[in-house]
Parts: sequence; C-alpha cells; structure tokens
Amino acid sequence: METLEFQAEARQLLQLMVHSIYSNKDIFLRELISNASDALDKLRLAKLQDGLEADTSDLHIEIETDAEARTLTVRDNGIGMTRDEVVALIGTIAKSGTAELLGKLKEAKEAKENPELIGQFGVGFYSTFMVADKVILVTRKAGTEGHGTRWESAGEGTYTIDDEPDAPVGTTITLHLRPKDEDDALYDYVDEWKIKEIVKRYSDFIAFPIRRVSSGDGEPEVLNSQKALWARPRSEVTDEEYHQFYRHISHDWTDPLEIINMKAEGTFEYEALLFIPSRAPHDLFQRDARRGLQLYVKRVFIMDDSKELIPDYLRFVKGVVDAADLSLNISREILQQDRHIQMIRRRLVKKVLSTIKDLMSSSPEKYATFWREFGRAVKEGLLAEPDNHKPILEIASFATTHGSEPTTLAAYVERMKEGQEEIYFLTGESRSQVENSPHMEAFQAEGYEVLILTDPVDEIWVDAVPEFEGKKLRSIARGTVDLKKDEEEKEPEGDFAPLLGFLKEKLDERVKEVRLSHRLTTSAACLVSDADDITPALEKMYRAMGQEGPRVKRILELNPNHPLVAGLRAAHERGAEDPALPDTAELLYGTALLAEGGDLDDPARFAKLLADRLARTV
Repeated sequence: METLEFQAEARQLLQLMVHSIYSNKDIFLRELISNASDALDKLRLAKLQDGLEADTSDLHIEIETDAEARTLTVRDNGIGMTRDEVVALIGTIAKSGTAELLGKLKEAKEAKENPELIGQFGVGFYSTFMVADKVILVTRKAGTEGHGTRWESAGEGTYTIDDEPDAPVGTTITLHLRPKDEDDALYDYVDEWKIKEIVKRYSDFIAFPIRRVSSGDGEPEVLNSQKALWARPRSEVTDEEYHQFYRHISHDWTDPLEIINMKAEGTFEYEALLFIPSRAPHDLFQRDARRGLQLYVKRVFIMDDSKELIPDYLRFVKGVVDAADLSLNISREILQQDRHIQMIRRRLVKKVLSTIKDLMSSSPEKYATFWREFGRAVKEGLLAEPDNHKPILEIASFATTHGSEPTTLAAYVERMKEGQEEIYFLTGESRSQVENSPHMEAFQAEGYEVLILTDPVDEIWVDAVPEFEGKKLRSIARGTVDLKKDEEEKEPEGDFAPLLGFLKEKLDERVKEVRLSHRLTTSAACLVSDADDITPALEKMYRAMGQEGPRVKRILELNPNHPLVAGLRAAHERGAEDPALPDTAELLYGTALLAEGGDLDDPARFAKLLADRLARTV
C-alpha cells in the first residue's frame, strides 16, 4: 500500500467541498451517477472503435445502502481505471479524461458516434466529501488482466492506493457517511426515499438503468425511467406520454395547448421539448414567479429555472433543453453567458413565435385561446426585443371598432380606406371607455377603423414600434387630426380666436393650447396630447411606481358646431367680463377630462360649480 498527497489545488478543492461549493448536497449522487454513465459510454465506445473485447449486454449502474454501517455504494460495470489513471484523474484536479477524449473524437471526426459524455470538470468526485468522512474506490480497467486498484481517503490531504486482487471490471465507490446533522441540513442518504428522490430529479433520463440493490434477496429496483422524450422521434411518442411529461414539469393538470420539438445538429448540438400551456398560471405577472426552462447536459439535470434560455415575455413556455456541451461553472449549477446560450435562446424564440404564427392559420381556435391567455405577456416583447418587432406583431391580435372579434394588423391594413396611410389606435382602461371617448367621434362618422388597446403595456409599446408594413401607428388622441377633405366644411378658426384666447388665459395652469377640433362630432370638447408628449395614463403609471415628474399640459379642442361652444362664443362676444364665463371654462375642461376617463384635481369644486350652474337653469 502506498500513501500519496493530493495535488495542492486538489487539497484546496477538498476544503471547499467540505464547506459546500454546491448549494445542494444532493449533487454528490448526481455527480457519481454521471461519472458512472461516462464510464459505461466509454466502454461501449472502446468496443465499437477499438475492438475491445468486453461484455456490453447489461451495462448498468447500481446503488446500495447499508443503514447499520452507514454506507452508500455506487458501482458500474463500465470502462474502469488503471492505477496510473486513478492517481492522475483523482489525485489531480480537473483531469476527468472526458475533455481529452472529446478532443480526440473531434480530431477523428467521429462526431456522429459521440456517446453522451458528461463530467468535463473532473471535480464531481470530490463532492462526495460533503457527505462522507471516508471514501473508498475500487476499480479495474476493462481489457486488463490481473488485479484492480483500491483507493481510499478521508479527504484530509492524503490518500492511500493499493492493489485489489478480486476487483471486477468497472468502478465501485463506497461512501462512509457522516452522522446525520440537522443543523447542516444533511439528509440521511441511506434512506430509500431520499435515494429515489435524487435519482428521479437529477438522473431520471440517464440512458442506462440505475438499480437500487437491496441488502436482502429481493430483485433490484430500477429507479430511472430512461425515457428522454425529447430524444425520441415524435412519431414514437404518444400524446398521453407528452401530456404526462408536461404535467410533471409544469405542475399544471390541464393538457398543453401545443407541443414543440426541436433538434439542432452540427457544430453545437442540442435538443428541446417545449410546451405552450392552455391557460395562464395565476402568477404570470408576479415578479417572484418561477420561470424558465429545465436545462440538461447529456440527459443529466443541471437546473430547474434557466431564465437565460427564454426571454421574460415568453415566460409561460415550459419544457426542457438538453445540450451536448455548455459552459457551466465548477458545480454545474450556474449557466454562463456565452455564444452557445445566446444561440439556443434565439432559436427557441424563433421557433415559438413561428409555431404561434402557424396556429393562426392551422388552428384558429387554439390561437384564440393562446392570445386570450398570453397576449398581454407577449406584447412585452415589443419593448424587450426590438429585433423581434415584426414576428411579434405578426402574431398579435387587437380589439377593434370593426367588430367584436380581435383583428391582426395584417387584416387591419387590408381593410384600410383608400388614401389612409396610418394605423389608428386609442388606448384606455376598457373597451367601453375607448368606444365612448370623444376622440372616436369623427373616426366613427367617417368610417375609419380604430384599434382598441386596453392593456397597461399598450401605453408603452406603441411608442416603441414605429410602423407595421410601412404604415405608421398613430394615436387618435395625440397631435392634430384632420379627416375632412372638403375645405368648405371647416369652420374658420379666426371667428373663434377671441374665445380661444380667453379660454387659454383662464385655463393656463391646465392646458398648453386651446384650438378648434376636427375630431369631434357630438361632444363639446376633448383633451389631446401633443404628438411627442406622454399620455395621461402613462404619466399615472409612472407616478404609481414612485417616479413623480412634472404634470404635462394638454391641448383643449372645441367642437365649433356644438351648441355649448356656440353659446360660449356668443356670450364672450356680448361681454368678456361676464363673471360666469370663467366657471363655464372650468366646467368645459372638467367635462372633457371626465369624458375620457380622467381624474379631476378637485372633484368637490367641480361638483359645486356644476350644482350652481344647474340651479340657475331650474
């Protein structure tokens, strides 16, 4: 027997492991199973490429526990190791052999026959010292004659190595578990339920059977399903299998609305199985809601909610991404931002958006359900991803004055009146409020279709999206509107100039301008934002978020054909000093504000002025 010291870096890593480089101690079993899976793949590859004489008819992984001795054993009948490999691979950090093997395979251009190799950091084995105070490894290399090798360490800087005459081909790792420590949240890893839970969570889709061996004479129990649905052709998987898997990963007991399979081959390989739910979760718009996709690397579970793989506006999408190789940190727990991640993200987004677009024509009912449940979230993408404006707008639907059913922008453009160059819209808190807005009057009278936008996000994205198919999006409550083609129909503003000036003077603290309107047909007045000003609704949203800014003055427009405005004009001509005129100006402004659903600064004063005016008419 020989006693050796760990390499300096390995000693430091052992100390880190004892103090938990991993956020979850269960990881140690995932790492041991992953290493065993590597060994089985390497044996199969050696037989295929090098003609190694080996029995590969029953490649498997075994887990055995002994509660009395407090030991946990993981064994495989894979490639095994020689004595020199044990010293090199375990005594030295970050030399698992997998990275070197992958390099050789790439040089040999054998990519199509690459087995599913994992563990490219060579540190997974050291995680055993988080839960064990002694580790024993017995191994024998396939194809070698004679003895195997026994390696033993308490993780304190040294290890012993010796020959093991009766070692079978493969590797057996026995952990002498520490006493159960409640303060350290160390589960009792000899408990059957705990072993099953870890295997189900992290290693359920490993391609080889993981068997739990009973200390009695019972038959070994296979703990993993080995069914990675994303790796199987869709024709070989039933809808019920997909639905069961969806329920498992989403905790949603309804069937998914749509299933999306993806497979990328070439320089960077990955597979994905995504689901679009049929209903929105209750926490879709809560900041602390869980979101993201499950990430696997070579069928080994890495993380549950990988937000890097899917943008926030598609947070309702559930599913799995299984990559051939990713830049993970030392514990496999944190995904680093690299070009592979960005590439997967872009392709997933493109596939999801194109699938939704296909639903619009192939299954309108499914699409209608999708947009009703998730449209509000999808529109957030118009702010988050400018590069995807076009595909998002192509799948969006909006309420419209054309009818009770939502319309796409493409359908709106097809129905545009001759000579119309802009897509008209109006935002508000509800459909009824928008439909009854004074801003709608001229557009309804002239037969122009207007989009009705009532989601809070609509107030913001309309300013971020300049156009659709060359047609500019235009709010009918901002800037000037002139739908009348006949100049003779227009009232000369000069006749109203004195009244407009008077109203501007009396309402100076509230409005920036008073002018005649070409958008009103039945209402006396309305308030309009300047083309570059933020809307009152957006101003209110900012204040609700604590971003108090200066109040934006708006423009008061008057309907010159309304009896009230005509009466005001006549009264002003009779005597601008009439004491009732200032109160009338304030009432006119207040009614315009209320008509669009706004809030009065002083409701009590407005009510008093209105009551006084009504009293004079009785």
